[in-house]
Parts: sequence; C-alpha cells; structure tokens
Amino acid sequence: MSKLIITRWNGGIVTLLHSGKEVIQINIEPEQQGFVIGNVYIGKVNKIVKNINSAFVDIGKGQMGYLSLNDGMVHYADGRPWDGKLKQGDDVIVQVERDAVKSKAPVLTGNINLTGRYFVLTTGKKQIGFSSKITDQAWKLKMRSYLEAIKGEDFGIIVRTNAYEVLEEELKSELQSLQAGLRKLIEDAKFRTSYSLLYSGAPSYLSGIRDSLKSSLEAVITDEVDIYDALNNYLIENQPEDASLLVKYEDPMLPLYKLYRIEKFMDEALGKRVWLKSGGYLVIEPTEALTVIDVNTGKYTGKKTQRDTIMKINLESAEEIGHQLRLRNLSGIIIIDFIDMEMEEDRLKLVDRLTEIFSKDPVKTTVVEITKLNLVEVTRKKIRRPLHEQVAQLL
Repeated sequence: MSKLIITRWNGGIVTLLHSGKEVIQINIEPEQQGFVIGNVYIGKVNKIVKNINSAFVDIGKGQMGYLSLNDGMVHYADGRPWDGKLKQGDDVIVQVERDAVKSKAPVLTGNINLTGRYFVLTTGKKQIGFSSKITDQAWKLKMRSYLEAIKGEDFGIIVRTNAYEVLEEELKSELQSLQAGLRKLIEDAKFRTSYSLLYSGAPSYLSGIRDSLKSSLEAVITDEVDIYDALNNYLIENQPEDASLLVKYEDPMLPLYKLYRIEKFMDEALGKRVWLKSGGYLVIEPTEALTVIDVNTGKYTGKKTQRDTIMKINLESAEEIGHQLRLRNLSGIIIIDFIDMEMEEDRLKLVDRLTEIFSKDPVKTTVVEITKLNLVEVTRKKIRRPLHEQVAQLL
C-alpha cells in the first residue's frame, strides 16, 4: 500500500509516491505549466525534413515540436482527409508525447490518445491491445469480444492493467466518455485557430491517482487548498470509489514537506553515489546520450567465496537499480557495469532477475543484452524529464 503526497516545494508542485519507508517515485512540475505531456494543440507546420520523414511544428509561443511522419495518419485541423502531403503552413492536430530534453524539442505525435483509468483511446492503430501486465488469456479473449461489439471504427483501444476484472458497465461508461471526448476534440478543431489548446493533459498529481493500481493507494495527502479542491473534484467525477482516500493535512507547526522529509529524499535522489546495505555502492552518471551505472564492492567484508560475494552484490545492485531508475525517472539507453562474473549461469541468473524487477516498472523497461565487454544494456521508455532536469527547470 502506498501514499501519494502532494505539496509545494521550491516553486514547484511535488508529487511523491511513498511506500512503507521508501519513496519510489518523485515528479516535480513548475507552478506555471508550459507544454504538458498529453496536451493537444492545433500546430502550424514550420518545416518539413524529408530525409528523416519528419516535420517541425510550432505549437505556440515559439515552441517548436518534432513530429515524425512515420507514425501514420495526421489529422488536418480543418477536417479534410489525410492525403500524406503535409506542407509548410498546414494546421494539424498534434499531441505532446514526450517532454523537451535539454536541447531537444518536445516530441509530438499525430496519433491522438485520450487516457482514462481503464483504457487508452487512440486514433492511431485501430486494433484492441492489452497491457502486458494482464496475463489472464481467458479474460482477455472475453474482453476483446466485448469491446469489438461496442467500439467504433475510428479509434483503437488499449486496455490498461486497472481494467482487469472490473464490471463491464463501469468499463463501458469510461469508454463512451473517452470516445465522445475524442470525437468532440477533432470536431472542435475545425472552428479553432492555430496554436489553440484543444485538450489539457493531466498534471502529475492527477495522473498519479489515475494511473495507480486499484486498491494500491491507502491515502492521497496534500496541505494545499487549491490542490485539495482539484483532487476532490477529480475523484468525485472520475473515481468516486477513491474519494475517501483524500486527506487535507493541517499542521502549521510541521509542514508536509518536512513531515515526509522531501528535501532529504531529493538530495539522495540527485546524488551521484548510492550505498547498498551490504556496503557496496552504485555510481549513477546521467549524460545527454545515455546513463552509466557502475557497481562497486565498496566496504563489503563478507566471508563468502568470491563468486558468491560478487553474485550477492550484483543481485542487491539489481534491486536498487530498479528502484533508482523509477525514482530518478532515468530513461533512454542505460549501461550498467556490474562486477564481472566468470560463470555464464551467473550472468543469466542476473539478467533474469533484472527482467523480473523491470517488469514491475509502470514505464516500459527492457534488458537488451550483455555486451562483449560484460556491460548490461537496458532501455527505458522516455516520457517525462529525468528528475535532475525537473529540478533544474525550477531554478
């Protein structure tokens, strides 16, 4: 069971997911939001780059976004059918898919997605897909048949983990709401001007509630009146069964950020070195191209054989790396330099354990391979900025 803590800190809104004595995820957003992930705009095509089949699209206030044309259909704002002949000056409907990262522009997509608690509705692929975390094949077969009978032909559906074993009427209600919202968005675009915001993505403190697994939250706590009101309205409208979880914290002698030691956790999450219980440690170094993680024996003084010692520290490191990737929101290419293991069976055991750990991450994380230099290559899907960049944008 987890608690979602939401408060203001250093000019931003901090959303902290707290489980037991451990913080497992932190997001920070500036008070004055810019181009939030999930926002849908009428963008104006600024430049076509034919050699990489992409376009740069102005979404307002001089912010340029990168739009790949390999994704499939793009919606013209005026409603005319997609003809594959995008040109400079065209108004198109685009959604912010990934945050800007340092010198890179935010990534846009023409495949518009609306996300609910149980489904993601998409104008991209028109099929029905399922979260990889749903493994009950009989339930999936039954749900596919049910959805095919009620879905429209103009969108696709991704069934989220939270949908598993939910009553069909509850699922149908959300699906109809998402469907009506998506069609209205596309229709409204015909009557709006360039750079108009057609749809607002949910801020972290709302998406944190929406995306949490059912029954996994024991409390949502905030000491900010306006945030409490926004959370209360959201829960009553979208998740009335969870409205009782919302708590307004009121203690002027001990602010919420001090009670949950946010500054301490932030210092640890931004530090270069992470100590393990065994006495070993990790060195985590993000760069613009990739993140490098080095595993060291440190102060470990166990009496086991060298092989057992190395395996113990590597397995402990694997657990902590899974935690740190989510905590720091590290993504893209991640190279891990574990302590070298001579036995192939030990390397396979480590990879299997890493794969199991990463399967619990809500962001898709994949072990690619062990290279010839015995480095483990991992990829984690880029969505939001890494934590150190979230903090930097507040300064």
